Amino acid sequence: MRSGVTLDYLVKDGQYEQIYNDTLKKLKAIQELDSDTKAHIFATIDAFIKASKLKNIVAL
Repeated sequence: MRSGVTLDYLVKDGQYEQIYNDTLKKLKAIQELDSDTKAHIFATIDAFIKASKLKNIVAL
């Protein structure tokens, strides 16, 4: 699943300028992986983000 937008485009200016170098390196490495592996990685990341948001809602 390719959107046609590169990571470099997304992080070169704006709100993502402050991304830490190690995070950026990992994102670039992920970008080079095959599509199935990327899908699994992003599904895992999405699950952690969702769990964190739910945890914050419950804490209210």
